[in-house]
Amino acid sequence: MSITLRHIEVFRAVMTAGSVTGAASLLRTSQPTVSRELARFESLVQMALFERVRGRLQATTQALALYEEVRRSYVGLERIVSMAGSIRQFEHGQLSVICLPTFAQTLLPAACRRFLDDYPTVGLSITPQESPLLEESLSSQRHDIGITETLAVPTATTQSLLFSGDMVCVLPDGHPLLSKQKLTPGDFAGERFINLSVFDSYRQQLDEIFVQHETERLMAIETASAASVCAMVRQGLGVAIVNPLTAMDEAGQGLHLRRFSLSVPFHVSLVRPQHRPASMLADAFASVLHKHCLLLAAALKTALRK
Repeated sequence: MSITLRHIEVFRAVMTAGSVTGAASLLRTSQPTVSRELARFESLVQMALFERVRGRLQATTQALALYEEVRRSYVGLERIVSMAGSIRQFEHGQLSVICLPTFAQTLLPAACRRFLDDYPTVGLSITPQESPLLEESLSSQRHDIGITETLAVPTATTQSLLFSGDMVCVLPDGHPLLSKQKLTPGDFAGERFINLSVFDSYRQQLDEIFVQHETERLMAIETASAASVCAMVRQGLGVAIVNPLTAMDEAGQGLHLRRFSLSVPFHVSLVRPQHRPASMLADAFASVLHKHCLLLAAALKTALRK
């Protein structure tokens, strides 16, 4: 006879309950059955697992060491059971989306709402990730959908354009430049400017534009995200130029948008791994994203006409 899962189950129950009686209750079986299976288990492992001290079972050192391994195995089993429950909860499956952090805040919330209106039982997993780790994850086929700012196509993926626009100017309440509908580089001369990180590609493009136009700004604050830039502008700490999606998301309540006279392109791309299994859910989510981005493009035009 070889060791079976039943032997392990009985051993675990005895260790957990501390007695044959308690183990029988846990397993909903009889005490003689537990005693018999426990004796067989001790015979099969060829070592005494319990000593009987004044009528009570006492685990040996060997039993304690074995139980630690059994306990770890049951943790793994419980995780499998938990995962099965999670999969069962989402009858139509789960969808994994990876994106730049800014899109988790600006683009995806409304798109997810539209998608879940049609697929209310689907589970969505949103992973914010910076480049180049985002592109590496997509090339490794770890996610169903990716959303990036780059037009370069990662290895083993396909790409389509979701949104295309230009960076926009953001100003606080009461700022004199609000009298203009379009701002030139010269309008920023001497203005306190809230900037992105020096490593940000858009920051580098803007710095080059102002150098070319021989315009000096007052570099007030440097911060890592467009949302943080907008928050600083809203507090009246300066003016800025940021991507249009974040600008629209933050507009109102003290923040205003204006066109920039020069084009600083901003693109949003949808990336699909080539080697993941075909997914109707991924197709449906991609369709929602495309439709939502058309609405955002129209909303941006309206916002900049005001």
